[in-house]
Amino acid sequence: MMKKLLQLSSCFMLLLFVSVGSLHAQTVSGVVVSAEDNEPLPSITVLVEGTNKGTATNLDGEYDLELTSDEFQNGTLVFSGVGFVRQEVPVNGRQTIDIELATDTQLLDEVVVVGFGSIVREDMTGNIASVNSEELAAVPVNSFESALQGKASGVFIQKSNGKLGQGINIRVRGTSSISASSQPLYVIDGIPVISESQSLGANTNPLASLNIDDIESVDILKDASAAAIYGSRGANGVILITTKSGQAGETRIDVSYERGYSTETNRVEFLNADEYVELFTEAAERYPFGDLTTYAESVFDFFAQGTNWETRQIDTDWQDESFQDASNTEFGVQVSGGTEKTRFFVSGAFSDQIGIVRGNEFNRMNTRLNLDHTASDKFEVGINLGLSRTENIRVANDNAFATPLQAIAQSPLSPVYTPQFENGELAGFSDVPNENTLYYNFLRHVQGVDNNQTMFRNIGNLYANYEILDNLEFRSEAGLDLLFQNEDYFADSNTNTGENTNGYGDSRWVNLVNYTLNNYLTWTEQFSDNHQLTTVAGVTVESSDRYQTFVSGTNFPTDSFRKLASAAEITGGNTTETEYKYLSYFARTNYKFSNKYLLSGSARVDGSSRFGENSRYGFFPAVSAGWIMSEEDFLSDLDALSFLKLRGSYGLTGNSNVGNFPSRGLYGGTGYAGSSGLVPSQTPNPDLKWERTAQYNIGIDFALFSDRIGGEIDYYVKKTDDLLLNVNVPATTGYTSQLRNVGELENKGFEFVINTQNTTGAFRWNTNFNIAFNENKVTNLGGQVITGGFLNRAIEGEPIAVMFGKEYAGVDPDNGDALYYLHTSDGKDYSAGTTNDYSAANDVVIGNPNPDFVGGLTNNFNYRNFDLGVLLQFVYGNDIYNGGGRYQSANGDFFDNQTVDQLNRWQEPGDITDIPEARLFGSNGSNPSSRYISDGSYLRLKSVTLGYTLPQDLLSRLQLRDVRVYMTGVNLLTFTDYEGWDPEVNTDLYDLSNNLNIGNDFYSAPQARTISFGINIGF
Repeated sequence: MMKKLLQLSSCFMLLLFVSVGSLHAQTVSGVVVSAEDNEPLPSITVLVEGTNKGTATNLDGEYDLELTSDEFQNGTLVFSGVGFVRQEVPVNGRQTIDIELATDTQLLDEVVVVGFGSIVREDMTGNIASVNSEELAAVPVNSFESALQGKASGVFIQKSNGKLGQGINIRVRGTSSISASSQPLYVIDGIPVISESQSLGANTNPLASLNIDDIESVDILKDASAAAIYGSRGANGVILITTKSGQAGETRIDVSYERGYSTETNRVEFLNADEYVELFTEAAERYPFGDLTTYAESVFDFFAQGTNWETRQIDTDWQDESFQDASNTEFGVQVSGGTEKTRFFVSGAFSDQIGIVRGNEFNRMNTRLNLDHTASDKFEVGINLGLSRTENIRVANDNAFATPLQAIAQSPLSPVYTPQFENGELAGFSDVPNENTLYYNFLRHVQGVDNNQTMFRNIGNLYANYEILDNLEFRSEAGLDLLFQNEDYFADSNTNTGENTNGYGDSRWVNLVNYTLNNYLTWTEQFSDNHQLTTVAGVTVESSDRYQTFVSGTNFPTDSFRKLASAAEITGGNTTETEYKYLSYFARTNYKFSNKYLLSGSARVDGSSRFGENSRYGFFPAVSAGWIMSEEDFLSDLDALSFLKLRGSYGLTGNSNVGNFPSRGLYGGTGYAGSSGLVPSQTPNPDLKWERTAQYNIGIDFALFSDRIGGEIDYYVKKTDDLLLNVNVPATTGYTSQLRNVGELENKGFEFVINTQNTTGAFRWNTNFNIAFNENKVTNLGGQVITGGFLNRAIEGEPIAVMFGKEYAGVDPDNGDALYYLHTSDGKDYSAGTTNDYSAANDVVIGNPNPDFVGGLTNNFNYRNFDLGVLLQFVYGNDIYNGGGRYQSANGDFFDNQTVDQLNRWQEPGDITDIPEARLFGSNGSNPSSRYISDGSYLRLKSVTLGYTLPQDLLSRLQLRDVRVYMTGVNLLTFTDYEGWDPEVNTDLYDLSNNLNIGNDFYSAPQARTISFGINIGF
């Protein structure tokens, strides 16, 4: 009996176990296919909403997932994959759930940020280029502007050189000014921010303080319809940056780590010791006024510093000394989530970069808190706060011998470090840089100079949003941009700066405080089924204060005391303060009729402290219209046409970026014989006002074959008048010039964007192609010719910053003389012949630094858990003037080391070559001319990223949301005919904010080629 009871008990326990198991473990399975072609989709993630439990589809699109009883009855499955629209499906006790996923084209439903609001792309009547966070994060660079290169049509982005933290030029639809800045306005979370360099010497980039991983999207307002809402500062385009925010639901933790290694993209080949001696010996023999061979040999002796140059005992490659092993390390953590009432996003990041140029480093620390709280059904408040600290360990400007790349001018016969001898024989080298070189040995600077720039920045805003009525909201935003920058410089007694003063030091503090207050109402109304209206109206107040303190000193007790507190003599000091203010009123209305007719109008009135009392306020209106033609009945039978919209716009924008108080009569303090006094420094102009740009735009947006192909085509004309220019005035006034509104220029061009979904299913491939053509012309300068960097000029009838000088005509085969063209009086042709007299040749336009077109091509591939992204960037039609060419390729005119092409010099009558005869100190072809201008066009493999995402079933076991490992290459290949280091160049010898200082090279460091490895982990 007992035995039977035990058997029954065992059976009961087994049945109970199975029953409980069935209550707690139900299996749901199914197949996921493409909605377009019904092909199975592998590697689609299937998650139980609110948990880390999940799996992924196999090669046949199949999945099965074990659920608890509660999940089986009440749970929701989330299906997602790159390139597909996320889909959420309640389980509701079903054991089989088959899913069709639609391709995520984001063509029509994408929400685009505009000034003081947002809009669905389908309803846009202006032109806005958008780049999302995934596209930005794909390129490991230290500024978000660099990550935009090649991704936004009509936006030309150019780094100045390969030094870290340097200034970046951005032109939206060309250059719209001559004297005022042509950089766009930057707005972060609705607040305009400081973007101008605050540095002494070469420009640096204040926006390098931003953490790319904190950015959700970047929207670039290009035409007047989009930018006119920013009025007097919209002429150069507006870049709207939106940072990430939290979403209600489970807390997400994302950790990222990246390590990379960099080298220079290119080296220029210079003479080795054998070639150097050969060239300069010949050049000395052919000195125009006698043989200087003995003199040259004595110079070689000096360079050799006791080593045997005749046996080439020393053969230094100074490029090896100029560059260093470079690396980058990035680490970041992001935490986001919240409830329906309170959402949060918190992040922290650290970045450390060692540059390719010796002695150059850049590091950054960031933290961010974005918090949104729904206090009630009608009231919402929030804060966006970003804090950063950056440190830039800088090297000297391009025009200083202390900068690393100018070391290439040194003779290869010179030892890098001081040689040491025993019994007359070379025994080795000390660790002291050789002081007896042709030019200052930059390694003395690397060892003896501290040149550190430290910036602390706080960009934040508070907002409150109140729903007055169901269709009427009031929003108030208070923004603050605090920038504190310190530049500490110390040169010890072994450097050329400090050797005669027992050391030299200085310190400079710049404090900027920008605050902004935006208050505006948004009214939305739906009239019947056919009329939709959205109106925004408000007021903005902005104020900016800038304080600067500078102090310098000499006579330090030892080189170990490197702060100004130890200086025995304070040699200089000053403080300055300046400010500006804006008061603005704005309004915009968007109207949509019958889901196919669109109309938008905006207006802004700006008042600024910068302009004259007679012209303090400016009015900037814009109007645009759109017609969604694909909604019309006469196109309804075109199955291939998914979407077609025609749009056009016209509007006025302004440019007020010319510094503070340009309209005022100014005085400066001075001293004489111990007494103080005032000296007039600027004559007043009460009529001074904004530059004004009128822009016309017509465009087409289209989508074909169920959005598999989409794109945009735009044509625009931008005409700027009332240019802010310094005009010569009679000296009898006591001044030489006055800033006035004089002159006009024009930009016009085409833009094309094509987006395609080439394949779907197991293997997915999409492509983005953009190309932009721009033609610039200065149409009126009141008869002036304005000079810029090297050969740059502003000339009526020519593009801005054209290169103006002598046109090189090659070499006379009879005598090796450099020749120059003698143009006709109109400068159009060469019928007047050539001359070997440089001064006799007339100056003409010999180059144009503005590209004919720019663009990019992006291809993204996905197969199973692998992803591959490839970006090509291109620039075509621009010229570059190598200002260092007259020293690097000078036919032995100086003792600077020369490029190897100088070995192809003319040597005897009958030689056909472009390289004149080598003549020491003969100036044979080494003067500024078109000889040093070359084509700056390039095609660059900008980035390649290969990634692998761990399978979902493995992630579930590891209790992780996702893990992706990747490898990225940046600037891997460059195809160009440019003869210098790198075609992406704009020397920091000149101020980059001056629009006439473009297209120049001067021993400028090339861009870095970087290979990075990284991992992203989601919890």
